[in-house]
Amino acid sequence: MKSKAPLALMEQMVMLLVFALAAALCLQAFVQSDRLSRESEARDHAAVLCQSVAETIRHNGGNLEAAAAQLAVPYGAYAAEGLPFEVHYTEDWGLSDTREYAYCLRAEEVDSGLPGLGQARVEVVETAAGEPLFDLTISWQKEVTVHG
Repeated sequence: MKSKAPLALMEQMVMLLVFALAAALCLQAFVQSDRLSRESEARDHAAVLCQSVAETIRHNGGNLEAAAAQLAVPYGAYAAEGLPFEVHYTEDWGLSDTREYAYCLRAEEVDSGLPGLGQARVEVVETAAGEPLFDLTISWQKEVTVHG
């Protein structure tokens, strides 16, 4: 009578292989889920930050320097590079005063093309990707003097 031990060992090895494959697929799904969760959290934080800055700029009638002072963020630190309203944030959204940063908030006035209408663009850019996480354009009414 032949021993069935080799067949049983083979069955166990196949089952072990199936479980290892299932574990690898689950681990990959968990890693991707964590990455998507972090990206979503960063996008949400960027949206709230952009909205807060946009409302402050609008409240100050488009005066970026006054808005920066009200938000207690530096203004003019990168004016030499043409970006007077640029604020750098670390990975955990703390203010960064160095060139090592994970996120960058920028606000700049743009031409609306209409007299009496001011516009600015506010965006948060993820440094690693170089693409905006969130951006919006805001408008406000300016005082118009009529010559007559």
